[in-house]
Amino acid sequence: MTPPPVTRLRRAVAAVAAAVLLAGCGSTPTAEGGYVSGDGSLTRIAVSQRQAAPILTGIDLDGKPLDSSAFTGKVIVYNVWGSWCAPCRKEAPALAAAAERTAGTAQFLGINTRDLDRGPAQAFVRAQGIGFPSFYDPQGELLLNFGSQVSPSAIPTTIVVDAEGRLAARVLGEVTETTIVGLVTEIAEGA
Repeated sequence: MTPPPVTRLRRAVAAVAAAVLLAGCGSTPTAEGGYVSGDGSLTRIAVSQRQAAPILTGIDLDGKPLDSSAFTGKVIVYNVWGSWCAPCRKEAPALAAAAERTAGTAQFLGINTRDLDRGPAQAFVRAQGIGFPSFYDPQGELLLNFGSQVSPSAIPTTIVVDAEGRLAARVLGEVTETTIVGLVTEIAEGA
């Protein structure tokens, strides 16, 4: 049975999004495991230049509903990751520690991509001690919501949204605990 045109269009859009994600960006990207990772470059968006971030709704790694609007009024840190991604494994302890250190100010939300089966993603979260929820986005459809505002084009990518719901910063590639805690603190203080 041939899928309806809307389903085919969604699949085509998701495939293009996945291709964009894999294309990478930054001045000196590195190839690892057959994909391109970012160079760790940090982009801050001036308060006067910030645009509204998308509200993400979907399911988590256990199939339960997850909605970013539940965290309105907090800084939100989105981290795009995959269980197959070596830099994601390397940065996971830093993200877990940063999430704990900023728990009163920020909500961390993962966006798991390209894991076509939830099992490896769930195992990754357990092994890395990740205590924050992740959207399950195997085809990269949620990432399309960011559009041209701040398009995550490398995995891992970390996007920080201010408490007013505006895109405030992006890191392409691996992050450190110090960088994320610093960004959350600055953005929470209005910078």
